[in-house]
Amino acid sequence: MDELRVDGAVENDAAQFIVIQVGDEQYGINIAYVDNIVRMQAITRVPKSASYIKGVINLRGIVVPVMSLRLKMGLEADEYTKATRIIILKLEHIGTVGVIVDEVKEVITLDSEAIEKVSTDTSTDKVNFVQSVGKSNGSLVSILDLNAVASE
Repeated sequence: MDELRVDGAVENDAAQFIVIQVGDEQYGINIAYVDNIVRMQAITRVPKSASYIKGVINLRGIVVPVMSLRLKMGLEADEYTKATRIIILKLEHIGTVGVIVDEVKEVITLDSEAIEKVSTDTSTDKVNFVQSVGKSNGSLVSILDLNAVASE
């Protein structure tokens, strides 16, 4: 019976995050919103769309819009490598969307004590893509606000 105990940790307030690399930074995406992770593939361009919208892909018969997380964050354009992935997200108000990331690193579990909210300045029009910061194994991981990332 002792094997089933989790050393006093309460599992209810813990959440899992996929740690991704975008440029030189590491970000976390709540795994509850991740539908799939696929290798980079051919993307069909959509005319007259925003510069960060790369186009659409066909994922098992479903047309999924794909955006560049680098361009959305104001970084330089993507350089596709063997590690480049498209993370398919299912968001309540937006639906299914794919985001291109440089690399998927690992999955981490953070409890509520390891996550601190980031204060936002509402006086500026600048969108903040980071909603909180998590502490994992001595390093910091910026947790993405997926609604801010995926909104137009």
